[in-house]
Amino acid sequence: MRRFVIGQAKNLLDQTRLRRHHKNLPFLSLLPPPFSSASDSDSDSSSRLLSSSSDMSPSDSSSSLPVTIDSINPKVLKCEYAVRGEIVNIAQRLQEDLKTNKDAYPFDEIIYCNIGNPQSLGQQPITFFREVLALCSYTALLDESATHGLFSSDSIERAWKILDHIPGKATGAYSHSQGIKGLRDAIAAGMESRDGFPADPNDIFMTDGASPGVHMMMQLLISSEKDGILCPIPQYPLYSASIALHGGSLIPYYLDEASGWGLEISELKKQLEDARSKGITVRALAVINPGNPTGQVLAEDNQRDIVNFCKQEGLVLLADEVYQENVYVPDKKFHSFKKVARSMGLGEKDIALVSFQSVSKGYYGECGKRGGYMEVTGFTSDVREQIYKVASVNLCSNISGQILASLIMSPPKPGDDSYESYIAEKDGILSSMAKRAKTLEEALNKLEGVTCNRAEGAMYLFPCINLPQKAIEAAKAAKTAPDAFYCKRLLNATGIVVVPGSGFGQVPGTWHFRCTILPQEDKIPAIVNRLTEFHKSFMDEFRN
Repeated sequence: MRRFVIGQAKNLLDQTRLRRHHKNLPFLSLLPPPFSSASDSDSDSSSRLLSSSSDMSPSDSSSSLPVTIDSINPKVLKCEYAVRGEIVNIAQRLQEDLKTNKDAYPFDEIIYCNIGNPQSLGQQPITFFREVLALCSYTALLDESATHGLFSSDSIERAWKILDHIPGKATGAYSHSQGIKGLRDAIAAGMESRDGFPADPNDIFMTDGASPGVHMMMQLLISSEKDGILCPIPQYPLYSASIALHGGSLIPYYLDEASGWGLEISELKKQLEDARSKGITVRALAVINPGNPTGQVLAEDNQRDIVNFCKQEGLVLLADEVYQENVYVPDKKFHSFKKVARSMGLGEKDIALVSFQSVSKGYYGECGKRGGYMEVTGFTSDVREQIYKVASVNLCSNISGQILASLIMSPPKPGDDSYESYIAEKDGILSSMAKRAKTLEEALNKLEGVTCNRAEGAMYLFPCINLPQKAIEAAKAAKTAPDAFYCKRLLNATGIVVVPGSGFGQVPGTWHFRCTILPQEDKIPAIVNRLTEFHKSFMDEFRN
């Protein structure tokens, strides 16, 4: 039975590919260049057929078309997103050229260490999650006797339960704008189990990853450049980009690198007072925990101080908690800000809190499925109606992502058919990430002029590079930031793609880069060797 199904599927795919070949080739030649933020994680041939916007001919700038670079929304021009920027575009062109000019480069592959995209670097999806998703997507399998030999009993049972919550059992249909109620029930139950405090499914808005939730809150809070959002520096550039797109002001607060990227309340107060003195109304505080790109995990007493600060200053607390499963050190533990606030006795009427979660991170790494949610608490009913209205404009988030979001908050339990294999997969991924983080951290700290704080959580290291003055001058001559100059040289010499710290923000006069810990363990020694050899050569070349 299984061979028959696979054979039928293969025949169908072959016919589809043939039709696409004849239909799409002429169409591809008509496509315009994509934005310069083209996906850094897409390595398929179709994405590489299109050139980046940096390849535009001189005639493009003098086009008579109605839309020019001078006539588009200036907020779009102001927006930047470094993790999918210039260096990644260069990497994609190198990757394409490697196919035909392998001997022209001192490396044989591009290793993308620029973005938290685990499955693109070889991480396998969690079997239980994919089984449930497959059964929900192709319900005919549930009526086949052979299915019971191919799928675990609890994945079949879970699929039936999920489908019972979907009108018409159709995952191709729209859902409620907040998401399918039964799935929100499962998420709320998972949050309650995690935190020890009640969660209301009506507070949950399902989103296509965490990013749309962040954009939605920026839309709600920002009406002009006089509205400000306190953001950590370094920060994940989603926040700076979103604030720019919505016309607000980013109010930076600097994390203390010397104390392991600590978040100091005195720094928050200083930046808040400075912004208010300039006539800016600060609306919210964004906190990323565990940190991106910095990898720190906040201590619970520090979180209490942050909650108190937001309550006293009347700020919405925007809690980016997408890396909550990624904690690698025994002396730290993830605590949700909602749990911290409720344990302090603060309820709905005391503090406005929005937390974001995603299926893209953790141990699951389902980035392409675009699942996530935000929990919105501490808002009046009339404001919540406006949030719902904005959510409704997008109709609903995708159903596969909704299903996955419910599964990560309600995974197999002891006694379930899939439990042992699920735990083995989960623990194997997280323990491997911890090993990779430690290996890369130690290697970076051995490099001349490089210091790197430990990776307590998330998926990244953010080392500081003390660049020689000659390198800084060379970067200036090349009209690029010194850390971007270093990262480009690293890419061209080794094929390793990292993101310069200037794309995340950093204390002026310091230079960093962000490197993921996601390449599989068998790739890590090669990365360490290539990086070590390059860095020594670079420092020798530009030594003062």
